[in-house]
Amino acid sequence: MIELATLAADRAALRERWYREGHFRRETVGEAIAATAARAPQTLVTFAGPRGTRDLTLAELHERALRLGASLEAAGLSAGDVVAIQAPATVEAAVAYQAAFLRGFVVLPIVHMFGPAELSFVLRQSGARALIVPDRHRSTVFRETVASLADVPALEHVVVIGTAWPGSLSYDELLRAEPAPAAAAVDPDDVCLVIYTSGTTAEPKGAMHSHNSFLAQMRSVPEAIPRGGGAVLGVFPTGHIAGTIGLMSSAILGERYLLLEAFDAGEAARLIERHRVTASAGTPYHLQLIMDAAEADGIDLSSLSAYMTGAASVSVPLLERAERLGIRAFRGFGMTEHPEATSSAVTESSDIRFLTDGRGRFGTELRLVDDDGADVARGAEGEIALIGPRQSLGYLDPSRDAESHLPGGWFLTGDIGRLTAEGNLVVTDRKKDMINRGGEKLSAREIEDILSRMDAVAEACVTSMPDERLGERVRAFLILKPGRSISLSEVRARFAEEGVAAQKTPERLDIVSDFPRTPAGKPKKAQLRLVPA
Repeated sequence: MIELATLAADRAALRERWYREGHFRRETVGEAIAATAARAPQTLVTFAGPRGTRDLTLAELHERALRLGASLEAAGLSAGDVVAIQAPATVEAAVAYQAAFLRGFVVLPIVHMFGPAELSFVLRQSGARALIVPDRHRSTVFRETVASLADVPALEHVVVIGTAWPGSLSYDELLRAEPAPAAAAVDPDDVCLVIYTSGTTAEPKGAMHSHNSFLAQMRSVPEAIPRGGGAVLGVFPTGHIAGTIGLMSSAILGERYLLLEAFDAGEAARLIERHRVTASAGTPYHLQLIMDAAEADGIDLSSLSAYMTGAASVSVPLLERAERLGIRAFRGFGMTEHPEATSSAVTESSDIRFLTDGRGRFGTELRLVDDDGADVARGAEGEIALIGPRQSLGYLDPSRDAESHLPGGWFLTGDIGRLTAEGNLVVTDRKKDMINRGGEKLSAREIEDILSRMDAVAEACVTSMPDERLGERVRAFLILKPGRSISLSEVRARFAEEGVAAQKTPERLDIVSDFPRTPAGKPKKAQLRLVPA
């Protein structure tokens, strides 16, 4: 573990270096949004959802954001206050994100899958003063969710998109204010974004990005995924770092962007055909379903020439199938704490694009280290450590920083990889006890804790199991108390009672008499993952 004072000094030195190298600038996210709205006011952004599509220009979005920001300030919020947004990729969400960045608030995106338990935790830990939600999304009625929140003393305002309820603020009413002046004056090295990622314990981790680290990421996007002069399709949910990047891309980069409120493969394929989309990114699951929908309905995907994929296991046959359709797909590796850390490129050979995760790009460096933090030999496997201008400032809980960094500011990813002779990264395993379900990172420990609280369960061990479409699903091995039994329906009911995301519910139960164990008595999860499902 590194001393926090040492880590702070390392970060200060790195910040100076990245200013010298041009990765950091004296510009905030709000200033970048305002400059792009002035430079490309007529650029269209398309929002597609169950109610159809809506096209708005950057100028229209910017004007609404200035009004919403003014109302939030009038309600008592000021620069540095945390504004949580749990909303899908709609016009209203885009305006809310821009309004918060323009006024110097700290944006806290929250994934739609978070239930009352997770939502209470992130609101409490972040000290969020405002929460922006729709009145409902899919089966979630947010009035009920908000009523179930526990111990969130800093939360003063709930802004409702749609029909407000007593005690909440109406989003539509807030848009009637006079527009605020130009972007608030804040420091580019201040925190502008806190985004949570599941940890190996039951609690998610809040990673903090500065204006500079977030803008360094945004500026690299067009080069990482070449646009070819055409439109871009975003499919990730907004609460993820990739979804936040997608939602803000047009506002910061001034490019033509199309956003899905919720992933629908048929709609995605139709948007690609109708708008001649040239670039996109998503998990292998997204890519497969888009190609399936296009094949089933005779939809033309020929305009789509560049597709970055990752966030889950990537099969070579899937990428070969894309290649036959003219889609040059390529792999990348990144995470909330360090987005798009490495990638291959559309110009590289299929061997590099299909079999490796590419190189560190745009100032990112990587090392492979052993458990003591020493570099491993070329070709040997080790934990992937990263350093670069796009990495976060650390976690809201500083104790997490001490255990996840090496001297010099190197971030330990918890993933295992090796380097090829040419220097390309191949991610081979995970050190973290995580399950990657269609790009959703789920904590096995959290799921085990819930199972262990069930009366019939003596001990629980949760692992991933391979899945052709989602990459991985949740599998639970259980040792039961004598004379007890348990069913999958009972487990589902318990997880619903706990108020956690449905995706965390085990999808297969295996009742066993014992686990394979280490000499210290810990379950050998690597062996359990090999048990046929």
